[in-house]
Amino acid sequence: MAAAKLYATGRRKSSIAKVYLKPGSGNIMVNKKPLNEYFRRQTLELVIKQPLGAVDKLAGFDIDAYVTGGGWSGQAGAMRLGISRCLVLFDERMKKTLRESGFLTRDARKVERKKYGHKKARKSFQFSKR
Repeated sequence: MAAAKLYATGRRKSSIAKVYLKPGSGNIMVNKKPLNEYFRRQTLELVIKQPLGAVDKLAGFDIDAYVTGGGWSGQAGAMRLGISRCLVLFDERMKKTLRESGFLTRDARKVERKKYGHKKARKSFQFSKR
């Protein structure tokens, strides 16, 4: 079932992650940098490794990812979805575990746009009756 290199796309907020997965030693590169150099927060590294931990394959794959747009949190979420989709392509039996953990669901929440006549998307100026 294993192909030479598997590809999947993950999206979150306004971030897009192109993820390439191949069997290896657990090396994760993001935009040609090691994971801990690109994402300097431990929590974001944990978010990215969640799908691999769910299927007990933390050291089984090398991952190359190219992320654009958004901030750190959105990029980490996009990578998580991309890795999950790659794992399903690698082995269909992982799909049930990843689906139950919620890693295959695209989180469609985005920032709401600002409306005219308002300070922010929903906050308005103080209303005066007189």
